[in-house]
Amino acid sequence: MVVPLDREHLLAAVERSPQAAAAHDRAGWVGLFTDDGRVEDPVGSRPHVGHEQIGRFYDTFIGPRDIRFHRDLDVVVGTAVLRDLELEVAMGPAVTMYIPAFLRYDLRETNGEWKIGELRAYWELPAMMLQFLRTGSGAVRPALSLSKGLVGNQGWRGTAGFMTGFRRVGARHQGLVTTFLDAVARKDTFAAARLLSSDAAITLGDRDPLELGELAEQLDGAGATKMTSAGPTVAVSLNSGHGRAIMFADVAWRGSAINRVRYFPG
Repeated sequence: MVVPLDREHLLAAVERSPQAAAAHDRAGWVGLFTDDGRVEDPVGSRPHVGHEQIGRFYDTFIGPRDIRFHRDLDVVVGTAVLRDLELEVAMGPAVTMYIPAFLRYDLRETNGEWKIGELRAYWELPAMMLQFLRTGSGAVRPALSLSKGLVGNQGWRGTAGFMTGFRRVGARHQGLVTTFLDAVARKDTFAAARLLSSDAAITLGDRDPLELGELAEQLDGAGATKMTSAGPTVAVSLNSGHGRAIMFADVAWRGSAINRVRYFPG
């Protein structure tokens, strides 16, 4: 059976994820993934691979909570679906978190249907924890529940793997990306090039090479409407005369250079 490869079918496949989460349908949610599917949430933490581990991820982070997805932008390039959104996560009766995020779903055809081969979530774990703690005494019970769920479902090793999500490029790196985007938006490719590493790759999507001048044409007058960091990546939502887009910039941990730019037009 040939699976239709178009925006509507890919978005429909992705939409089953928030639907299953809202319904607290564990089997349905885990079953959306390929047998070797991966969840990296947030990017920078240790991935969950395969249905068993993905099931434990569900039991820890999704099942016990009510999660609403407030979508702002969907971008489809090839078989990748990217979402710029805000996650509304009810941690308990007195605590609701609002988390700016980007979700990336990489889909694969499996037995005549689209399944998720990889889910990557770009959001800032330190900022979320700070928001959580600022809720005061109401955070105590949800914090204990989350800690119990982490250790019980993930074990100490898995808990440590989740905690690696705290390490991400920070404000300095976001400033570097902002400076790069400002230069590109005014078509100052010389200034923009100085912010790239010597072997930096710029691509349309993941694979199609894009010259810096071509990126400047696409982002003429562009401005960032949202920026977040996860792992080594700064994710940016953009608006320009050509429309909206999402860009990922992989940044060197040390130094001041951008190693990779991936541009996904809406």
